[in-house]
Amino acid sequence: MRKHIRELIRGVFVVLCVCAGIGEMEAQNYHKVVDLNGSWKFSIGDADGWELPEFNDDNWEWIKVPSAWENQGFHGYDGYAWYRTTFRKPSSTNGQSLYLRLGTIDDVDEVFINGNLIGRTGNFPPNYATAYDSNRLYNIPSKYLKEENTIAVRVYDDTGEGGITRGDISLIVDKDAIPVDIDLQGSWKFKTGQYAYEDLESAQNWDDIIVPGSWENQGYKNYDGFACYALAFIPNTDLITERMILVLGKIDDLDQVYVNEQLIGETGGFDPSVVYGRTEFHNQTRAYYLPPNLIKKNQRNTIVVRVFDGREVGGIYTGSIGLISQKNYIKYWNGRRRR
Repeated sequence: MRKHIRELIRGVFVVLCVCAGIGEMEAQNYHKVVDLNGSWKFSIGDADGWELPEFNDDNWEWIKVPSAWENQGFHGYDGYAWYRTTFRKPSSTNGQSLYLRLGTIDDVDEVFINGNLIGRTGNFPPNYATAYDSNRLYNIPSKYLKEENTIAVRVYDDTGEGGITRGDISLIVDKDAIPVDIDLQGSWKFKTGQYAYEDLESAQNWDDIIVPGSWENQGYKNYDGFACYALAFIPNTDLITERMILVLGKIDDLDQVYVNEQLIGETGGFDPSVVYGRTEFHNQTRAYYLPPNLIKKNQRNTIVVRVFDGREVGGIYTGSIGLISQKNYIKYWNGRRRR
């Protein structure tokens, strides 16, 4: 294991440079801050560049959201389409975790903020898998936000109703989310299999997966078993203290976590047999105390998370993802207890 992690540290896959940020939701104390129901720009078809904020969509149609495009002049259309809208960054959300709520989408979607992918649900062709009945709730990493922001939603509909069909389309915050100092959510490397961690030297060829987010909604529907997540990052050195805590949200079901080659924690003894005893490990927030000065300033750091899922939803599926100083972590929980 150590040999392969050393290969990872030497730079075998793309490095993620991270800055200050706020992680995703933990306790789900939601509060609506921006209403996005109403008219969005819309076009059938699919093309590169439609996710970019500078793209000119003046000749697109206007369409009501939420409502199936079948009911708005596109009767019988099946295939790709895009939605776009803009919003101003809510000033009242500073220091809180901001989420985009998109209700249900028929059938598959990818969502971009200012050209940056923040999530996907379902699987596009050629390996098509519908997710028409899944509620979409996507965290917006703070590093992607500007004063003026563009949302772009790519949709594929196979048959029947199409588009953003139902729900309260809005921006919401979770007032109880853990305010991590260094945000590590976003694109990680991912591979299924019990021994995936032994193949870390080829991690640059692994699939990309959005963390947090269940792997069921990202092309691995009905997959139960072992998998491995990997991330390399160079942190903002001003935010690194001697003692840091790695927050990994909630994981379904078991996990084993390595940081810079060191095993820093596991849940459930990483023993698959315990899952079938109807444990509640999937509801436990992961927060691992790191040894002093384990995170290196001005250097590449690595995280490897082995996961075992026994049934239903799998993976690092929700919650704050990142690093927080021990001082700020204690402050957060003391504040929660005083409420």
